[in-house]
Amino acid sequence: QVQLVESGGGLVQAGDSLRLSCTASGRTSSYNMGWFRQAPGKEREFGATITWRGGGTSYADSVKGRFIISRDYAKNAVYLQMNRLKPEDTAVYYCTAGVVPYARRLTEYEYWGQGTQVTVSS
Repeated sequence: QVQLVESGGGLVQAGDSLRLSCTASGRTSSYNMGWFRQAPGKEREFGATITWRGGGTSYADSVKGRFIISRDYAKNAVYLQMNRLKPEDTAVYYCTAGVVPYARRLTEYEYWGQGTQVTVSS
């Protein structure tokens, strides 16, 4: 069983940076990790993913060039560095784990955290 706990969300201004953390318990070293987000009234959408082997990454077009996903195997953690934040980045951000590399669909992930709120003011 895998449990994921996100942290690092908060209220920031447009243009600021924020770093989200996801701490995992259980055997996550062989899982691909991802970050999704869900804005009010919208569906949960893919943000970024990193593979368990080699650390390959993939990003949604909306965050590419601004967000960076990384993982620390020793700490069993995954991070999302968010730069040049925009008001449209406001959402609850979810950490997730799954066995499909470079997955972008919700159904391709098995485990989810409870989410952390990110609010970007203009």
